[in-house]
Amino acid sequence: MKSTKINIVVSGDICVNVHQWRTRHKSTSGFNWQYFPQLHHDMKSGTALLLAKLVALSTGASIHSPKIQDMGQSLPPEILRSTLELDLFPVTNNEKNNSKVYRIAQFLGFTGPASGAPTLLPIIDDDVNAGMVILDDNNDGFNSHEEYWPLALKSPDASPIVIYKTNNPTSSNPIWKRIENFHMDNTIVVIYGDDLRAKGVNISKGLSWEKTALDFVWQINNNPNLAFLANSRHLIVPLGLEGAIYYRNDGIAAESRLFFMTNEFEGSFIKESQGKMYGLSSCFVAGLAHSIVSGMQVQEELSKSIEEGIREGIVAAQKYYNYGFGENIEESDFPNPLIFVEGESDFIYKEHIQDVPIRNSNNPKCRACWYIIKDKSSTGLSEIAYDIVKNGEKSALKFIPIAKFGNLITVDRTEIEGYRSIKNLILEYISAKSIVRPLSIAVFGTPGSGKSFGVTEVASSIAPNLIQKLNFNLSQLQSLSDLIAAFHKVRDLSLEGKLPLVFFDEFDSAFNGNLGWLKYFLAPMQDGVFREGDSLHPLGKAIFVFAGGTSSTFTEFCGETLHDEAEYKQFFKQFQSAKGPDFVSRLRGYVNILGPNQTDEHWDHLFVIRRAMLLRSLLERKTPHLINESRQAQIDDGVLRALLKAPRYKHESRSMEAILDMSRLSNAKKWEQSHLPSKEQLKLHVDEEQFSRHLMQDAFFSEKIEQLAMDLHNKCVLPTQDTDNPNLSCMQPWDELNEECKISARNLVKHIPNALRKINYDVVSVKEKPAAIEFTDRELQILAEYEHKRWSLEKKEAGWKYCDILNEQKKSHPLLIPWDNLSATSQNKIINNIKYWPEILTNSNFAIERLKSLCFCETQF
Repeated sequence: MKSTKINIVVSGDICVNVHQWRTRHKSTSGFNWQYFPQLHHDMKSGTALLLAKLVALSTGASIHSPKIQDMGQSLPPEILRSTLELDLFPVTNNEKNNSKVYRIAQFLGFTGPASGAPTLLPIIDDDVNAGMVILDDNNDGFNSHEEYWPLALKSPDASPIVIYKTNNPTSSNPIWKRIENFHMDNTIVVIYGDDLRAKGVNISKGLSWEKTALDFVWQINNNPNLAFLANSRHLIVPLGLEGAIYYRNDGIAAESRLFFMTNEFEGSFIKESQGKMYGLSSCFVAGLAHSIVSGMQVQEELSKSIEEGIREGIVAAQKYYNYGFGENIEESDFPNPLIFVEGESDFIYKEHIQDVPIRNSNNPKCRACWYIIKDKSSTGLSEIAYDIVKNGEKSALKFIPIAKFGNLITVDRTEIEGYRSIKNLILEYISAKSIVRPLSIAVFGTPGSGKSFGVTEVASSIAPNLIQKLNFNLSQLQSLSDLIAAFHKVRDLSLEGKLPLVFFDEFDSAFNGNLGWLKYFLAPMQDGVFREGDSLHPLGKAIFVFAGGTSSTFTEFCGETLHDEAEYKQFFKQFQSAKGPDFVSRLRGYVNILGPNQTDEHWDHLFVIRRAMLLRSLLERKTPHLINESRQAQIDDGVLRALLKAPRYKHESRSMEAILDMSRLSNAKKWEQSHLPSKEQLKLHVDEEQFSRHLMQDAFFSEKIEQLAMDLHNKCVLPTQDTDNPNLSCMQPWDELNEECKISARNLVKHIPNALRKINYDVVSVKEKPAAIEFTDRELQILAEYEHKRWSLEKKEAGWKYCDILNEQKKSHPLLIPWDNLSATSQNKIINNIKYWPEILTNSNFAIERLKSLCFCETQF
């Protein structure tokens, strides 16, 4: 985009980057020096100088900024210089792409004045009427030297849009006070998440997008050190190259929005093997500036331009990193002008970046159950689960954060955070040189939940050629000598140069008493040695994974689920005598594997998604012939409903796999109900009665629609007739109704399940007549509005129109108006009719149950 209307002033701290790199001489003339590496160097603009170049590239606007005419050896010593060693690195992390570019291999240090602050430079042709001012504050003197500030910032009559990029958030520096007093309404503050963390702000990194976002909101609301930033009208906190938080405060209320890449997490884009780059934050700001300039030209609301600018900034920063300094530093353009040009073969587009409002609550329970997957979907979790099985994760979860560890894919925030914590521990352990004792991790979950699989995939995704797995089931060991033999196998593997990943399954099983094995692990865990007779043997580096067999969660293992004080005291006494606290103190992390069953009816509401992902993976792996060319699974809706809604699998994932194995699918083109095993066989893995009722629910409900429609109609017929009733001829007894009225009554009943999902209820077929529930006033209001809207659409599609007088022959009706325009009498009649729904459903053995995929907060109407 070219702009000649908006002048932009860019200023800030000044630094020149000195590059050094080595090459091999191509000549073979035989001079001795040519057989040694050749050392090269050049100088490039940094900080505000680089930012000005990037903004010029992104906006095409007229840029007024400091300049250094001759970037040569004649630079005065007062100019701050940064010296960097460059090397060739892979363009991407894709092993198939052999292309390389120069990036930073090592930062060698700064060269500055012997005393005093580094030299700052004046703005060339400064413009007091500039439409935008961009400031690069690296805390190297610019923020306290007013004589170098832009005129538009100092003039009392100017009101430019200000982008203030800083790495040192403080309310005490003079430039912030100037902004706060005169330019706050038009200022966008940009500060990276890592810079906030460096100042002691506790914001998690790389565990899950939800946790990082919620940590930020809590800090901005409660941390007194961030009070000055909380008053910002616009605050952007980029999170690596993969996301950002946009905090907006209009002086009345504040709101935050998370921008994120679904297949990345903070810090994941840049790998250690790919080198580093300076200027990433400047490139982000240049992309942001482009969007704001575009918005200024069409008078777009600033917040809308900022939201688009965040996307442009993330895209630009990633492309800037990939281009690096080019394949040939002396011949390649830097910065590469293609950074801000969208190409057909780009690896990233603005559309890849999703956004979602961040839940703003100081209630830790409410914050704990916030999941992006729920906010990013207009349908419920059940519908998402159906979509996952039918169409696969790629299609169903296109806009949802996904974590991949080897062959393990998960969208459950709790699992993502647990697995990433374990991954971080293993990465740190591998890179540490001086640690000799094992890294000890505990894994809990019910049998069949996939404890071993999850951790194995995480470890293998880190170092598949280094890590080698060993398995020992402690419940099968007969004596201490068996454990010593296991330790010897670990030691042998370590001596071979491998990193043993050692699973001690059922470590919490009994051995000469409750938790009898624990005390024998204390010395190996703490000191990295094990005793055999009078000899001590070093284990070497290893990863110990203790998989629980009797406890499904870490809190259960520690007795924290016991609420009776006397019972807990008794437990803790036994736990202490078994060295339980000593064992726990040596653990460096743990993860609870959730599996396909719901672990907590209040907080675990993504179990249906876990089931769906497991079922889809089983279908792809075991029955690929049931996946058609469009990647759609051929499975009967009733079978799918039963598999997803079964209250409990007796043996977790093993049961789901067993049902698939027991079904006759070898030559099937679709998984029909007739392919399922018998009820007696199903009984091994699920409650066969409940499974069958979910299986046949459509048939049960369809079979009873006539009876339900008749019962509801007879309940709703009133002794008086007036024009507030939907149709006068429909106010007759059921046997005297015309077919049109009966069809309308049946349609109402058919839509009851959909209506109930609007208030987070499901209709479930049960064996015995259940108790009828009562809707709350809020629930009745939601249902009534939904039913009136449904009825109005049905009438309009049948040719009815609004008229203030009811006329059945002309198909005109006075109630074909929005809900809010109905009289109180009409609204109350609709509400009263809905009050009969629970009664007529229970009479036909249908229960109205809360959706199990709801968190505790969503059940509090």
